[in-house]
Amino acid sequence: MFLLPIERLLLAIIFLLACFDGVLIYQKSIDVDVLGYSVSLAIGLLPLIIGQYYRYHSRDPRLATVLTASGLYVLFTIFASIFNYVFLPISFQPIDDMLMRIDALVGYSWPAIVTWAATYPIVGTALYVVYMTTLPQLLVILVVLGFTGEERMLHCFLLTGTIGAIVSICFWVVFPTFGAKAYHTLPEWVALAIPLAVSPEYGRELMQLGAEGAGYLSPSNILGLIGFPSFHIFMALMSVVFVPRHVFFVFTIGILNVLMLPAVLVQGGHHLADIWGGIACFAVVYPISRGIVKALSKTAASGLAPGKLVGVAAD
Repeated sequence: MFLLPIERLLLAIIFLLACFDGVLIYQKSIDVDVLGYSVSLAIGLLPLIIGQYYRYHSRDPRLATVLTASGLYVLFTIFASIFNYVFLPISFQPIDDMLMRIDALVGYSWPAIVTWAATYPIVGTALYVVYMTTLPQLLVILVVLGFTGEERMLHCFLLTGTIGAIVSICFWVVFPTFGAKAYHTLPEWVALAIPLAVSPEYGRELMQLGAEGAGYLSPSNILGLIGFPSFHIFMALMSVVFVPRHVFFVFTIGILNVLMLPAVLVQGGHHLADIWGGIACFAVVYPISRGIVKALSKTAASGLAPGKLVGVAAD
């Protein structure tokens, strides 16, 4: 394979995650949806292979970069979601009580803010739509950065998301949380007034999963486990920082992510403290990612002539 330095690093991380996942799945005798994961892996491997083909034959290097990045993005997402699940059941006491006490000190109540949004259905529905744009935003940014030749920025984007996800999962393993949604109820009319991305029932399902563990893994029933730090906020900050420098993207993604804060609170079922956790996580991870990308870029540049492919035949 002909991979750039950051791509090699990302592939190594994916490989290590896959090995770790496999060992724990075997040790815990967890059943796996082989067909489902085979399809998911094919979705990730196909663009990666096509991207490598284009790069090997020196055809459209920007398309090769986009395809390779897309494949790595999908593959990491698959193994990172499994990585989160193989630590179940939880081994440590949830910290939700502490977070709810912090929320109470500042007068924050998840049921109150959701009920308020439901009294204005257009607001609650708009926040639902905004909340659901998180992953599409990242995909658009990945594609645009790749096709506009912002390779270094794209690699920093990918590495930031990768490190951020791993840090968030590891923190959650030691300090598990299920979010405000798991500890409250909502009036029945709320769910009829606005669409809800998560509900108290969803939260209690997470709690049951945390207590009993996962006996069966399938890409079709993976739930979002992490409450603190809010990875939705982490991804929103990624969108803002890495937005392509074009007025349309800056304006559109800027507006969406101004609205993402209330959207995460209403639709994500989070404690208010989760938001600050997501911001803190990004503040730590982003400079680290920038430093790694800068160092690897310098290493590659010192060993190759300008404009020449940074390629290696991977074992």
